[in-house]
Amino acid sequence: MENILYIDSCVRKGSRTDMLARYVLEKLDGKIHELRLEDMALTPLDGAALDKRTALTDSGNFSDDMFIPARQFAAADIIVISAPYWDLSFPSMVKVYFEHINILGITFEYSENGIPVSLCKAKKLIYVSTSGGPVYGSNMGFDYVKALAESFYGIKDILYFDAQGLDIAGSDVDAAMENAKIDIDKSM
Repeated sequence: MENILYIDSCVRKGSRTDMLARYVLEKLDGKIHELRLEDMALTPLDGAALDKRTALTDSGNFSDDMFIPARQFAAADIIVISAPYWDLSFPSMVKVYFEHINILGITFEYSENGIPVSLCKAKKLIYVSTSGGPVYGSNMGFDYVKALAESFYGIKDILYFDAQGLDIAGSDVDAAMENAKIDIDKSM
C-alpha cells in the first residue's frame, strides 16, 4: 500500500483546485495523509529559527517537532500538491512549507561534489492547479516545485494538471473542469 501525502494549499471552501486534486487522489491506491497548510501555522524562517535548525541538523538531532513535515515528506511514496494559481505562482504558504521541509539530513544530503542527493522515498509527484484566467507561458509555481522535486528530492515522475480560465465571464467552468478530469484519466 502506497503512502500518499496530500499537501493542500487551498483556502476557500469549495475550492475547485481541491476538487480536482481529490479527483486525482481517487485514482491512487494507498493511505492518504492530508496536510492542510492553512492549519499548520508555518511561518517564514527567521534568524532564530534558522539558527535553531542549523544547530539541530549539525548535531544530527532530528527529533524536534520542527522536522515533522520534512520527515512526512521524505517518507511519502506519492506526493499530491493542490495549489491554486495566484500571482503567477502559488499561495505563499507553499513556499514557506518548502522552506520547512528542505532539510539537509532528512529530505536530501550533499554529495562530495556539492550536488544534492535525495533522501526521499517518493518516485511520483502530482501538482494540481486551477486559475481564474489563462496561464500565459508557464506556471512558475509548478516550475519551482518541479525543480525542487528533480534536483533535491530525486523525483522524476512529475505530473501537472490544471483547469484554466474559470473566472472569465461566459466561460464554461464545468467543461474546463471535465477536460482537466479527462487529462487526469488519460495520464493515470
